[in-house]
Amino acid sequence: MSTTRLRTLIVALALVVTGACGSSTPAPSGTPAPSAGVVAAAQAYVDAVNARDLDALVASFTSDAEIVDVGRSIRGHDAIRTWAGNEVIGGTLRVVSVVERRADGQKLLVHWAPAGSDGWRAHYDFTLGGGRIVKADLQYA
Repeated sequence: MSTTRLRTLIVALALVVTGACGSSTPAPSGTPAPSAGVVAAAQAYVDAVNARDLDALVASFTSDAEIVDVGRSIRGHDAIRTWAGNEVIGGTLRVVSVVERRADGQKLLVHWAPAGSDGWRAHYDFTLGGGRIVKADLQYA
């Protein structure tokens, strides 16, 4: 297991434990703080983007998941890996707010900044199943 992946898993576990205990202990230095009210699978995606961890990003999705990236459909781990490697890893992602909560997921308002850009706001609508992302619908806000 890579050091980056291990670090991501440790941070994710710490976030789950502190969240379950109601702790307000700050995140370790250099680690973005979790966004209030963001479900674990969506937070895992955000954390993976910011850690530039392609393996963790892909692992946040079910094997048959779909991403709709402004109308373009990307399906399955292999396609998600290619898309994320080409278009996501290297950028930064910050949750601005939780826009909608549903039993099967949530919609977030985010600030997405691909590498080398100031970025823009977008809506990331995550549908979840089995603790992972089944569908992510990414649209300009």
